[in-house]
Amino acid sequence: MERGWTRDELDGFLKSIKGARTEFPYTVEMFRGEAVERDYGRIKQPELGRNIIDAFNSGDAITYKADPIIINIYPIKAEDRCLKCHAGARTGEVLGVMKIQQDISPAINEAKRKFNVFFFMLLPIPFLMAGAVSTFLNARIKRSTRFFHDRVSEINSVKDLTKLNNFAVVETGFAEFNETLSEVRELARKIRGLAVDKDILEFEIRILEKFVITSEVVRDWREYVSALLLEVNKVMEAYTLFSIFKIEEDLYDLEIFWRNEPPEITKTRVEKIVKQKILKENVRFKDNNIKINHNISDPSGKLCELREEDIELQTKSLILDTPKIGGVVGIGVQSKSAADAIRSLVVDSILSTLLNVVGSVKAISKFTKDLEYYATRDPLTNLYNQRIFWELLGYEIGRADRHRYKFSLLVIDLDNFKNINDSYGHAFGDNFLSEFALKVKEALRLGDILSRYGGDEFVVVLPEADEEQAFLVSSRIMENVGKLSLSAPDGTPVRATVSIGMAVFPDHADNSKDLFIFADNMMYKAKSEGKNKIAVPTERDIIDTFKAISEKTLSITNAVEQKKIIPYFQPIMNAGTGDIECYEIFSRIETDKGVMNASEFIEVAEKLGVISRLDLIVMEKAFEKIKDDGYKGLLFINLSSKSLVLSEFIPNIIRLTREYDIDPGRIVFEISEKDTLKNITLLEKFVDNLKFSGFKFAIDDFGSGFSCFYYVKRFPIDFVKIAGEFIRSMSRNKKDMAIVRTMVVLSKEFGIKTIAEHVENIDVLNSVKSMGVDYAQGYHIGLPSPDLKEK
Repeated sequence: MERGWTRDELDGFLKSIKGARTEFPYTVEMFRGEAVERDYGRIKQPELGRNIIDAFNSGDAITYKADPIIINIYPIKAEDRCLKCHAGARTGEVLGVMKIQQDISPAINEAKRKFNVFFFMLLPIPFLMAGAVSTFLNARIKRSTRFFHDRVSEINSVKDLTKLNNFAVVETGFAEFNETLSEVRELARKIRGLAVDKDILEFEIRILEKFVITSEVVRDWREYVSALLLEVNKVMEAYTLFSIFKIEEDLYDLEIFWRNEPPEITKTRVEKIVKQKILKENVRFKDNNIKINHNISDPSGKLCELREEDIELQTKSLILDTPKIGGVVGIGVQSKSAADAIRSLVVDSILSTLLNVVGSVKAISKFTKDLEYYATRDPLTNLYNQRIFWELLGYEIGRADRHRYKFSLLVIDLDNFKNINDSYGHAFGDNFLSEFALKVKEALRLGDILSRYGGDEFVVVLPEADEEQAFLVSSRIMENVGKLSLSAPDGTPVRATVSIGMAVFPDHADNSKDLFIFADNMMYKAKSEGKNKIAVPTERDIIDTFKAISEKTLSITNAVEQKKIIPYFQPIMNAGTGDIECYEIFSRIETDKGVMNASEFIEVAEKLGVISRLDLIVMEKAFEKIKDDGYKGLLFINLSSKSLVLSEFIPNIIRLTREYDIDPGRIVFEISEKDTLKNITLLEKFVDNLKFSGFKFAIDDFGSGFSCFYYVKRFPIDFVKIAGEFIRSMSRNKKDMAIVRTMVVLSKEFGIKTIAEHVENIDVLNSVKSMGVDYAQGYHIGLPSPDLKEK
């Protein structure tokens, strides 16, 4: 291009190379710059792109890639020799730009094709080499692993572990694998020392299954352990099982349980060997402070004579330093299994479990007996309580009616006892009551039944005693009480007198309620005549008493018909916060003579068959009251057991809650424990219906019956109200405190809230708080009142 090309010559050249064959097809485009356009004019050419413009402006070559195209842009700059034809241009000025596009995809594809051909030609070689190496290695490894597998397959029990000793050193050709096999041989050696046969494990499991304590009440722990020994014998032969209990300081009981009746010589040998083991284990045991008791599980069989060396070899024991639950400090078993090296390990391992089981069973047995005792007894005087009195009175009426004989009932009231309490304190008052009860008991005949009815009131059932005999017993009581004299804290001698009322069955009444009412009225007659008297019924007394009963019946009937039932509200306090969160409803009846308490009319209302109507009336008035006052807390309502049999009772309650817009979840229905005893199946259905409707449920007088734990297990209880007889005296009586503590712990485990009844002073309240009781109720918290204020 010394002289330069014309545009036509350039276009012809480009066309000629466009069809040329090449590995890298390409295209060439020329773009005329401003200097050429000034000299030769503007021509039609492709639109300048950003890169073309950059090349014109910068004068630099540009290369970029747009797969699979490589684009090169070259600026054509004016040189001195170019100025001949481009007189208007300057040296170095860009006259034009050449754009060359090269498509390299054919070359890439060809390279890929050649690579693939080469790759597939070489590909089998590594696989063939790997296969050859793998076959070689596999043959060497397989020889060693087959030997290992064959030896392990032969091991199916503990005794087969000895075959692991036969592991030969197999040379695998691999140092790592040789080391692994060496470790396996070492592991086999350790397993032999630790392994327990499957039969032994099953043996241990079968024994432990016998140690499960069921939910049934354990009344006689010795009987339970005797039965346990027979159960253990179904798994392993065991001649004896013995346990040691701490009874008092430095005094222990050794209880030996025999499977069958042993020969005397065997008894003596076992006693000797067991005592030797005990004395050897702990220095606190002495030969003279261990009392031995023998128990026979199955007296129908005879035990063979056992030699001393057999007993020594076959006896396993576990002695503790400190007593565990139930006072247990040791346990032992004498069995042939103890002589077997492997089974002896199992016996050792189960002794601690057996110790806990026997200790727990004894503790449960004692607690059950204590609970039953205090459920029937007054904790202060140890006399029968009010609940048992009514049961025994009903039983005596049935017996007297069947055998056609009379019996008498005495109601005894300690005169002016309130003055003694107020003057010298409750502690002295409690002591005086206890001594008073002893004096009364001394005056009774064998077979007479003395109960504490409540407070300073006592009752006596005199079987097969007419009025004359009842008077003689009453006179002896007055004479004995007259001898009672206790020194008060200030040294003052304190004496007391009594007022006694009597009633004779069937002369004065033919049922327990009326008989008690009559005797109670006689007692009040004795008080009204100056106290320190025995009130012997006259014909006039009989007329007046039953006239009063008739008047009461009429008053109750009219009150129900005229809806003169008044709800009274007693506050229930949150023991933790001190806030009043609940109220309990009590029924009262308006009469011309004043307000009648529930205790005066509930029994009569039940006999009249109006108790359910009475309950509904008091609920309706209570609902109306809490709606008007805007009370939003819980409301406790006592229900009579008679309500359980009425199919319309719950629908009526639901109707009332809807009518007064009350959430059923705020209503807690109470059933006393003595009522649940008589209607278990009916109560269960009733409670299920209550809970289904959204109401809550509480057991009242919890702990006063025999089966309070059974109710907790069976019913969906929300609250338990702990019987006041335990609450009142628990700060002075450790047994009552233990019973309350047990009830609280049990309730918390079941997610049940606890309420302490009869909280009558600050000391009782503090005790309630310290025990973790949730709520408190009683005269110290607040008296029942017709007014209800949310606090």
